[in-house]
Amino acid sequence: MTIKVGNKIPSATLMKATENGPEPVSTDEYFKGRKVALFSVPGAFTPTCSAKHLPGFVEKADQLKAKGIDEIACTAVNDAFVMGAWGQSAGVAGKVTMLADGNGEWVKALGLEMDGSKFGMGSRGQRFAMIVDDGTVTQLDVEAGGEFRVSSAEYMLEHI
Repeated sequence: MTIKVGNKIPSATLMKATENGPEPVSTDEYFKGRKVALFSVPGAFTPTCSAKHLPGFVEKADQLKAKGIDEIACTAVNDAFVMGAWGQSAGVAGKVTMLADGNGEWVKALGLEMDGSKFGMGSRGQRFAMIVDDGTVTQLDVEAGGEFRVSSAEYMLEHI
């Protein structure tokens, strides 16, 4: 079943790269008591993700926070090391938290996985964005295959 507006975020453990190595992040704790703008990309360092998606949220971070967003997070079916390196290269420090769903279990629990095997990528997450308020989805925008519009920072800002 695909997650919908009004649903609670499923419990999972994601990973975050830190200076001490990968650290687990409980989704129950992470989303508790705050408003998070979360976006998902099919893969770190991929063309649209690196040229438009992540940079848009870095660039619009202050505007999103001015509209009541407490934190911005990016997730992908990549390991914490890759997500950490991608975040460093994109200058996300203090703007976007990079959360790894290394085995794709969380995106599968969300019902938002996709089959990227024809591109040599295996099972991945669809491109989407959501606002999660105290663990509940209040806005959800999922892209049609191959598109990049409704999951952008600009689109989110217009619809908050």
